[in-house]
Amino acid sequence: MVRIAPFTPADQPAILDLILSIQRDEYGIAISAADQPDLTDIEDFYLPGAGGFWVAHENDRLVGTIALKDIGAGQAALRKMFVAASHRGAAAGVAQGLLDTLIAAAGARGLSHIYLGTTDLFLAAHRFYEKNGFALMQPEALPSAFPRMAVDSRFYALTIA
Repeated sequence: MVRIAPFTPADQPAILDLILSIQRDEYGIAISAADQPDLTDIEDFYLPGAGGFWVAHENDRLVGTIALKDIGAGQAALRKMFVAASHRGAAAGVAQGLLDTLIAAAGARGLSHIYLGTTDLFLAAHRFYEKNGFALMQPEALPSAFPRMAVDSRFYALTIA
């Protein structure tokens, strides 16, 4: 059974391992831990304000991550949504559980909009976000405080009711 919980510092090594393995090994993205300093300072980067970082565990294995970065003005960025290949798909429910946790927290914390960036490579992610109410948007419409990653080429927004 998968359990979703807030990040703890003990999760740090497994978070880095999961995310880097997906980025590099599955998708061939030339990216390192040094290119993502947020992953070595999760507490200071993601947790201030209305932010948060959650992990999914099955037994002692970390199988998913999701982060919410408060960017001010009632807005946030969804970042670092990664699920181990063994736990993907609707039947597993890990991605949906992570996203539902993040959206519930965002609403409870008074946020009104969530933005995200992804790459053209993550086709299943595009379908997943769209199924969950995220609307495709042009990059020039992003808030100026949105933390764009160099690899991001497709952007979405969700208005929280």
